Amino acid sequence: MPTTIELASPWLQGRTFASWREDFDSRGYLIFERVLSPDSVAEIRAALAPFLARDLTGRNDFEGLKTNRVYALLAKSPHFADLAIHPLALAFAEAELGQSCLLSALLAINLHPGETAQPWHFDDGGAKMPRPRPALGISAFWAIDDTTELNGSTEVIPGSHLWDEQIVEGATKPADFTTRTTPTPDRDPGNRPDAVKMTMPAGSLAIAKGTLWHRGGANRSERPRLIITPQYCAGWVRQLENMSLAVPADLAQKLPERARELIGYSIHPPFMGHVDGVHPKRLLQAQGDVVLKRSAS
Repeated sequence: MPTTIELASPWLQGRTFASWREDFDSRGYLIFERVLSPDSVAEIRAALAPFLARDLTGRNDFEGLKTNRVYALLAKSPHFADLAIHPLALAFAEAELGQSCLLSALLAINLHPGETAQPWHFDDGGAKMPRPRPALGISAFWAIDDTTELNGSTEVIPGSHLWDEQIVEGATKPADFTTRTTPTPDRDPGNRPDAVKMTMPAGSLAIAKGTLWHRGGANRSERPRLIITPQYCAGWVRQLENMSLAVPADLAQKLPERARELIGYSIHPPFMGHVDGVHPKRLLQAQGDVVLKRSAS
């Protein structure tokens, strides 16, 4: 069976995976353009449409008061599992976090016109461990729309994954998760000359280390900007989404095997993640067998 890196080779542009990792280790992020076909992008957009139509906006300044966030995507369509286990994203996650890595979150983020810039943050900041340190997570950003200078493309600070405990101007603070302040489009305390907007055409993939400072940009265009972000973590780190509840067992049974492993039907050596002393995938299989017997009787 080919390795994840071998499966990712069609998108490595003739370079070795090791050379891409050197760039990743240096900059903290990478962009691969037009990984998905236009047809695939259209299918993903169609699968998301009924959930975006609910127009549920963010609950606080961090989520964005003019932003739709659709969580628990693995429970909503098989198209989203294909993004989570795409070999290009997964190759970097496994290389950084180990084969036992988990899917920490999988969500869509749709920025509407007038949305302001998000506070600066790094995605594995929930792990209260001193920096500098190795990343405990990897974030992937799939562009479903073109992400541009104007429509809120994710902004990164290259090399900031190597920084120590310094806090940047405009960084996330506890109140950002509890308050709903009226956006002020022209005020941006986090504006930085060294920030880079990750602009890319629809179907592209950006990957960032969990220690990289970044933020969602302000949408100054006249159209929404849609991305899907699978976020991975080391096998011993708590996931952002409670996948065992977000994806019920009957739906998990229908997922590809690698997707099941990523949401927790796997073991981080030597035995982290067991269920009553049993490997969780065996328990899931046993539950599936019971359902089959009942339906046949």
